[in-house]
Amino acid sequence: MTRGTIDKIAGPLVVADGMKDARMYDLVYVSDYKLIGEIIELKGEKASIQVYEETGGLKPGDPVEATGKPLSVELGPGLVTAIYDGIQRPLDEIRKEAGDWITRGIGIRGLDHAKEWDFIPVAAVGLNVTGGEVLGEVPETNIITHRIMVPPEVSGEIVWMSEAGKFNIDTIIAKLKISDGSILELPMYHNWPVRKPRPIAEKKAPEEPLITGQRVIDAFFPLGKGGTACVPGPFGSGKTVIQHQLAKWADAEMVIYVGCGERGNEMTDVLQEFPELEDPKSGEPLINRTVLVANTSNMPVAAREASVYTGITIGEYFRDMGYSVALMADSTSRWAEAMREMSGRLEEMPGEEGYPAYLGTRIAEFYERAGNVKCRGGDRNGALTVVGAVSPAGGDLSDPVVQATLRVVKVFWSLQAKLAYARHFPAIGWLDSYSLYTDNLKEYYDKALGPEWVPMVKEAISLLQREANLLEIARLVGAESLSPEDQLILFTARSLREDFLHQNAFHEVDTYTSIVKQKLMMEVIMHTNAEMRKAIRGSVSPGDLFELPLKEEIARMSYIPEDHLDDIEAIKEHVNSQINDLIEKEQTA
Repeated sequence: MTRGTIDKIAGPLVVADGMKDARMYDLVYVSDYKLIGEIIELKGEKASIQVYEETGGLKPGDPVEATGKPLSVELGPGLVTAIYDGIQRPLDEIRKEAGDWITRGIGIRGLDHAKEWDFIPVAAVGLNVTGGEVLGEVPETNIITHRIMVPPEVSGEIVWMSEAGKFNIDTIIAKLKISDGSILELPMYHNWPVRKPRPIAEKKAPEEPLITGQRVIDAFFPLGKGGTACVPGPFGSGKTVIQHQLAKWADAEMVIYVGCGERGNEMTDVLQEFPELEDPKSGEPLINRTVLVANTSNMPVAAREASVYTGITIGEYFRDMGYSVALMADSTSRWAEAMREMSGRLEEMPGEEGYPAYLGTRIAEFYERAGNVKCRGGDRNGALTVVGAVSPAGGDLSDPVVQATLRVVKVFWSLQAKLAYARHFPAIGWLDSYSLYTDNLKEYYDKALGPEWVPMVKEAISLLQREANLLEIARLVGAESLSPEDQLILFTARSLREDFLHQNAFHEVDTYTSIVKQKLMMEVIMHTNAEMRKAIRGSVSPGDLFELPLKEEIARMSYIPEDHLDDIEAIKEHVNSQINDLIEKEQTA
């Protein structure tokens, strides 16, 4: 171990002298408090350390000890349902030991090494295995089966394999004879550096959508499993609610929620809600497939960077088991602000708006760790989907963090203050947002929903775009002065906005809409549009059409439960009969 002494302290930055044998990104313990830090710059014998805990009370001359190992997380049974801080310390264990406030220098390991798990062997003696091969399984929760894998950079022949039994994670469950002839003992867990992406066999383009139950996302701007998305928006536009909705309802098998620098009350909502919410697929508590990383705004600023990497490393681990994983990072702007603060204290040359010049590189490296992949060591496919919220000051989309993020992600959900102020939620702007996965996912949609779905969605988006152009004219001359066809466009676009895109996150039925129900709802609106167009061409007055009772039935569609979808189908028949009755009335008049 390399030992030095503190030379200078500047907030979360500590400069230590006598560290000539230390390496970049080594984990260090600072002072007698044993504060956890990480080396981020080396100049001669001086090492600049970002400390992940409060540095008040430190003084020059205090000892610094480099471990020679990078900041790593423990990966093994016990991750699911856990609530961690930014450096993988379990918050519930900290509370037992230190009370409601995190005590400095508290050292609790990420996994419970005493708890025993039911281990079921899968591999056999004599088998040559490489990194990623499954040695055994542990039923961690009723939803998640934890696959005990050979660590990524290990390979060899199994010379001994444990029988099934109840063991703690330190128990040796396999012995490998590696290339140099020595025997390597493998316990049920391993460590992995958070800054190092876990290796994969192959990365593929996303082939199926991550169904979120949010209509504006699934229908208009879908996100592929293994894809990346950015949710920028001003204060109060609903970024956190959207992140919560995705974490609750996305059809990923594992959810990693990283609260990076967010307000404590928002994280409290998540921590209280998740154990009570029911997973729509299994009926189990949602927490049984969730890992939470809570790093709130009142925690040390440097730990924000660690929390983002901790979350994505845990996500990669479950992806390697063959699971579909969704990671929500709320918000990457707070992470960027932490980088800016550390860069300023290092006296680096600032880039745009004071952010470091490497901001874009760090953001790109983070999102590049997402992907739809073929896992190493077996015939398994996994997906890690990353959704990052961005909080630009004043909602300014020219903010460097937003721009750096948009350069690397494939989906942009533009949250708009004017929609939020108009009480339209989710406040995702349909004219500014985009998804670059639509073409990739067309084959999936054609099989799952039929070939009519994609053209129907394109027609709906086209109507909303035409509405935006017509509204300006309507404000000047009045909607009644427009042609009957244009009046119909305004009527249908309003129905799309209010009856389809608007969704109540706090209503027990409307909070989640299956993709099948979304198709039925869209069909009713577009079918109504087509039938009304025929009626208008048959000289029926637009005003009479727009006053038909069908308007109320369409407005109530979103509150029809999933087990009563025939009621939505029936609305089509009501539309036909009401419009036909009106046509007959006009003809006999």
